[in-house]
Amino acid sequence: MTNFIPVFPLGIVVYPQESLNLHIFEPRYKQLINECVEQKKMFGIPTVLQQKVGELGTLVRVTEISKTYENGEMDIKTEGVMVFRILEMVKTIPGKLYSGAIVNYPENIQDAGKRDLMQRVLDGIRELHRMLQVQKEFKKPDDQLVSYDVAHHAGMSVEDEYELLGLWQEVQRQEFLKRHLVKVLPVIAEMEQLKEKVKLNGHFKNLSSLDLDV
Repeated sequence: MTNFIPVFPLGIVVYPQESLNLHIFEPRYKQLINECVEQKKMFGIPTVLQQKVGELGTLVRVTEISKTYENGEMDIKTEGVMVFRILEMVKTIPGKLYSGAIVNYPENIQDAGKRDLMQRVLDGIRELHRMLQVQKEFKKPDDQLVSYDVAHHAGMSVEDEYELLGLWQEVQRQEFLKRHLVKVLPVIAEMEQLKEKVKLNGHFKNLSSLDLDV
């Protein structure tokens, strides 16, 4: 399917089923959100990387306007729906302040993937959180979690999150997260060891002498 959607480019990655809260203050996006709410239509959030709009993004729906300010600014709640690919940007739309894009929707397999692999990913993320002293509880039981639910909590860069957005099978996304954690966990562990060494520096140390024949 190919269609035209209004777009709200941001320097973040949004995943399907993700809940995202936004504060809307620019006139063009106040217009965009008001029209989406009135006409019950969705808009796209393509990811901006290095000051350029990427070809991938996620279609989102407005689920709630939490607050409207006197100047027209809004706090809104949105939910990710599906990943799109931009075929053509439409920078100028008659009578509109915002831009749009002609997009299609690549086939995206959103099954459970491999549950044993997903559990290894969850174990790795929880170990990462333990090392970083981060408290995080997921909103679903482990056996219902998929890669999109946990990707933002795996310590990835925006570039890595965007790369995951372009993977079209759940098992590929799980493998991607696993490889990332295998790479990052030893680095964090070394940092923790270094922190402990730095803490000892400057303190009096009670060390036993070694019985060396020197």
